[in-house]
Amino acid sequence: MSHLRFSGTLLCFAAFAFPVGAADPFHFPEGTHGKGELRYVNGVPVLTVEGTPEEIGEQIGTLAVKPAADMVSLAKAFLRSKGLEKAWPFLAKAANNMLPQFPADYRKELAGMAKGSGLDPDLFAVCNVIPDMMKLGGCATLIVAPERSATGGPLFGRNFDIDPLGKLHEYSLVIIYRQPDKHAFVSVLFPGFVGCSSGMNDAGLAITANEVFSSNDGAPQFDVKGTPMGVCLRLVLEQCTTLGEAEHLLRSLKCTTMMSFTVCDKTGGAVFELTPRSLVVRPSFEGICCCTNHFCTKELTTGCVCDRLPKLEKSRLLTTLSVEDVHKKLHEVNQGPLTLQTMVFEPTTLKMHVALGKGPTTALDLKLLNLGELFARKAAKP
Repeated sequence: MSHLRFSGTLLCFAAFAFPVGAADPFHFPEGTHGKGELRYVNGVPVLTVEGTPEEIGEQIGTLAVKPAADMVSLAKAFLRSKGLEKAWPFLAKAANNMLPQFPADYRKELAGMAKGSGLDPDLFAVCNVIPDMMKLGGCATLIVAPERSATGGPLFGRNFDIDPLGKLHEYSLVIIYRQPDKHAFVSVLFPGFVGCSSGMNDAGLAITANEVFSSNDGAPQFDVKGTPMGVCLRLVLEQCTTLGEAEHLLRSLKCTTMMSFTVCDKTGGAVFELTPRSLVVRPSFEGICCCTNHFCTKELTTGCVCDRLPKLEKSRLLTTLSVEDVHKKLHEVNQGPLTLQTMVFEPTTLKMHVALGKGPTTALDLKLLNLGELFARKAAKP
């Protein structure tokens, strides 16, 4: 779905606190803080964080969020210009009321981000529940099973689509998390979130979230008592190694909203269609599994009006697909300036090919990141 509601876009703008009409493109500055380090790898900004939740939050706040601190006043000025300044206290209260549904470690991490950045904690509360309260984007995924892959291992392609709000594309960031007693994992999103939207862990389990707008199981679009979408995804990355384990964990959680999780391990993938009431697994067919922004299972579908899914389904016409073939298929379904991140995961070899920037990122060259090396890399010296 390419049309984004104005109200949701505006509130997302406030939550992220990005600039309007900045003259020069933003680039994350390289640096270290504690065990955290932000550096460019093959031209891609990569932030490696490690330690306790408080330490990780402070590393993210200091190295990634703090450089954008001057932009908060611009976001609030934008709200005032639209006569919506009074909406902020209500939104902040609603977001803070949902924080108890976040794991305690994630709440500590959010507090660390506020400390490290020096920004109002309400900003972090809001940006972490906005994806559940509002439908903001439309994404696409394509999984190729090992038997259809030119590499011999599964391939998992992903477009992340959201309104760029003028400058949002400049803030995409790759974050490597290394935490005691949890899987190391990569998250591709924006700084300030404790949840994830696209990622893969050191076991080769990859997962992404696609928003869905309707279902036929009678579930509400939003359940304030559920577990936020990004939190569900991160829990899977931290705790699971296989599709089966991911399904078991997700069935134990009550989600806030309708979504599809595309999940892939070293053997192949599937789509988990979720609502606050249901979880239905849609397996791959003929070694191909595709997803956009509607449910396809008979239990949940309300029909398909998307022209992107049929284009992805035509991947079955190819005998085998390479990384470049997946990239081309993702380009066929790009949504122009809305497509801010494109990536192809290789779960078997722990590699990620990624393009971040001005949309459509499918038109850009993919940059290779060896996640196995990044997961194992020694922390920066304090």
